[in-house]
Amino acid sequence: MVRNPWFETVAEAQRRAKKYLPSTVYGSLVAGSERGRTIDDNTGAFAELGFAPHVVGHHAQRDLTTTVLGVESAFPVVISPTGVQAVHPDGEVAVARAAANRGVIMGLSSFASKPVEEVTEANPNTFYQMYWTGTRDSMVQRMERARAAGAKALIATLDWSFSHGRDWGSPPIPDKIDVRTMVRFAPDVLPHPRWLWAFAKSGRIPDLTVPNLQPPGGEAPTFFGAYGEWMQTAPPTWEDVKWMREEWGDRPFLLKGVSRVDDAKRAVDAGVSGISVSNHGGNNLDTTPATIRLLPAIVEAVGDEIEVLLDGGIRRGGDVAKALALGARAVLIGRAYLWGLAANGQAGVENVLDILRGGLDSAVLGLGHSSVHELSPDDLVIPDGFTRTAGPVG
Repeated sequence: MVRNPWFETVAEAQRRAKKYLPSTVYGSLVAGSERGRTIDDNTGAFAELGFAPHVVGHHAQRDLTTTVLGVESAFPVVISPTGVQAVHPDGEVAVARAAANRGVIMGLSSFASKPVEEVTEANPNTFYQMYWTGTRDSMVQRMERARAAGAKALIATLDWSFSHGRDWGSPPIPDKIDVRTMVRFAPDVLPHPRWLWAFAKSGRIPDLTVPNLQPPGGEAPTFFGAYGEWMQTAPPTWEDVKWMREEWGDRPFLLKGVSRVDDAKRAVDAGVSGISVSNHGGNNLDTTPATIRLLPAIVEAVGDEIEVLLDGGIRRGGDVAKALALGARAVLIGRAYLWGLAANGQAGVENVLDILRGGLDSAVLGLGHSSVHELSPDDLVIPDGFTRTAGPVG
């Protein structure tokens, strides 16, 4: 009997991914740091917010469309850039195709396993993500390559602090796949023949290089080679952020990783087009509050000047609606689509996007609106003490 490949919730996609993937691969998707308090709060905080639905006056048609940094989107969900995607042979290209088929924006990591040129071909509405790593000359070269490939915006992720250690243990990740590595990981991989067979059919092995950081005339570094460069690069200043923004030119520039009000204001001063309220999916400094708790204060401070997005903890369409009600322009999703990719490839990512769209549409319907742009705090039951403010407001 063939199992129905369709799944009805992101939670089911996660269960299937856990069963399908070798434990080391699945473990890299769980993420979190130290005690995992932030990653738990990212999802748990959404459950604390309640809806205040209307009983009469619903609209037969709802408009979920929006724009993000001037780019049209069928609904306000953006694929968040994530690193090397060894969960499926087609990796980021499969995700880009799924996003294109559902009319949403693709975010591509500079640490991705597929070249930016292949991804923009699959989805012209691609935002390219960069870290502050290497020399200024190398960063300019990477920006020029992304521009030439047609990337419509740049995402600068600067919040990573290289937190180490997880109470539940971190999975071993090899630097490259060779015969010795295959033997070492065989006990973990062989019990997952479907995952192994998917790569065998493609004629490829999981690629742990990062082609978008390949220097002109050189070879693509391994993931850990690139990671090492990143760790050894001096952290950026606000002047560096302004420099990145100016080097990128007239296309939109999004600063990802903001959690403080004062940082949001500094970002505006640096000339960014938008920010994403983010704690790196709970994989950074543990005990940082959930992003949905931090969102309202940041929106109040800068929401009239730039677009404010949110990522962290989105698992349902209702979560998207709650973020929009508290002022987010759109949300970014990470683990949710990776679980879908593992569960059923490109169709699995489309499945996840359909789940989020359907849940968002149900929320807009129940709340008595005809558009996502009508959502507001009045649509929510917000517990006393729910929100948090990080950094000085004045």
